[in-house]
Amino acid sequence: MSKAMWGGRFTKSTDEMINEFQASIGFDKRMYHEDIAGSIAHATMLAKCGIISEADKDKIVKGLKDILQEIEEGEFDFSVDLEDIHMNIEKRLTEAIGEAGGRLHTARSRNDQVALDTHLYVRREVVEVQKEILNLQHALVEAAERYSDVIMPGYTHLQRAQPILFGHHLLAYFSMLSRDFARFEGVYQRADIMPLGAGALAGTTFPIDRQFVQQQLHFESIYGNSLDAVSDRDYILEFLSAASILMVHLSRLSEETILWCTREFSFVELDDAHCTGSSMMPQKKNPDVSELVRGKTGRVIGHLMAMLTTVKGLPLAYNKDLQEDKEGIFDAIDTVKFSLAVYAQIIRGMKVHEDVMKRAVTEDFSNATDLADYLVKKGMPFREAHAVSGQAVHDCIEKGIYLEDMSLEDFQKLSPLFEADVKEAIAPETCVKNRNSFGGTSYQQVGLQLKAAKELLATEQQIHDAAADKQVHVD
Repeated sequence: MSKAMWGGRFTKSTDEMINEFQASIGFDKRMYHEDIAGSIAHATMLAKCGIISEADKDKIVKGLKDILQEIEEGEFDFSVDLEDIHMNIEKRLTEAIGEAGGRLHTARSRNDQVALDTHLYVRREVVEVQKEILNLQHALVEAAERYSDVIMPGYTHLQRAQPILFGHHLLAYFSMLSRDFARFEGVYQRADIMPLGAGALAGTTFPIDRQFVQQQLHFESIYGNSLDAVSDRDYILEFLSAASILMVHLSRLSEETILWCTREFSFVELDDAHCTGSSMMPQKKNPDVSELVRGKTGRVIGHLMAMLTTVKGLPLAYNKDLQEDKEGIFDAIDTVKFSLAVYAQIIRGMKVHEDVMKRAVTEDFSNATDLADYLVKKGMPFREAHAVSGQAVHDCIEKGIYLEDMSLEDFQKLSPLFEADVKEAIAPETCVKNRNSFGGTSYQQVGLQLKAAKELLATEQQIHDAAADKQVHVD
């Protein structure tokens, strides 16, 4: 007979190489807290329903708490032979308290146990990710307020387009992160469903009380179908999807940060603490962190693709393939939390070169649209005004000057509608001030966006705190 805890029907022990291949303890041991919390709730329910004695329950609960302390103090010996965190803890429990430990697994399977652990773990980590999103959002709002009057070129096709406020640009990323926060809120809702009690796939013959366990573990609801309970990985797919979109947002911010701190742009300078140098070129100050975040985006997207591919052809219910859900999401969690945390530091440490940005919008033609709008407001059709403004740009390029350098006489050669106020109309500050449509880049609108951002942050904080309060702690 095999010595494995499941080996009653086997006549041989598992091949050592196979043990190594199928073991998950190397990565799923990080769910030890969830596994112990779930087991305590399960044992308490078994005693409540008269399936095990109160005395056995007390031994189990004390034994599990002792194991938790061993793990947290680094004294627990994890074994590959025991495959996963569940079997490692159960084996140690049985060694510590004897026969009572063998009763813990009554009315449950590793299938619903691992599903429970993963739900609890993802639920907890969503709260941690949202905490880091909030931190970065705060950093963006702080920077947008600090540089509230700074004007920079807005771009399309990476070509200068129209003058905008730097704060307006930063608040665009705030908006992206707000959607990310909401997406993770949805992930939390789908993770907040309890699978324990589904057994291996078909439920159990024991008179368990799933609602009691639900309350003990603070779940919002319970899976109503046992097959779905042990095979559902939608919440993991959703987490990886939300994480991928979030990382794409950070990658876009990274690309702009990298461009802005080049000599060619010189819009910003990153803090020395957030950059590295070159082992060969003494002058270098490299934005390595931004480059790493940009690079790690592909890694997180890869985890999403891997998980989608893993589950696409799986029949119900549990299959060993589903063990592949762990490493990808664990790595994605670590990557996302790291990327958000370092970006909050980068934004807070970033120095903005206001003079360079201002020069960029005076030594270009990003006010050409405003020149056309000036004529439209004087009665000229926009298409005709567009052509006149385009001709003015062409004439300036020929002369090596900019629109603000043109004389009133030059303007009036193009159209008699031009008057002395044209220079004021195309000044960068005027271009920004006049874009006062809702959501625009005007000083007033960006002020309103900042106010709305702070109000949203307060709401997001409440959502985060409520979810944090629901997390399960082993006392």
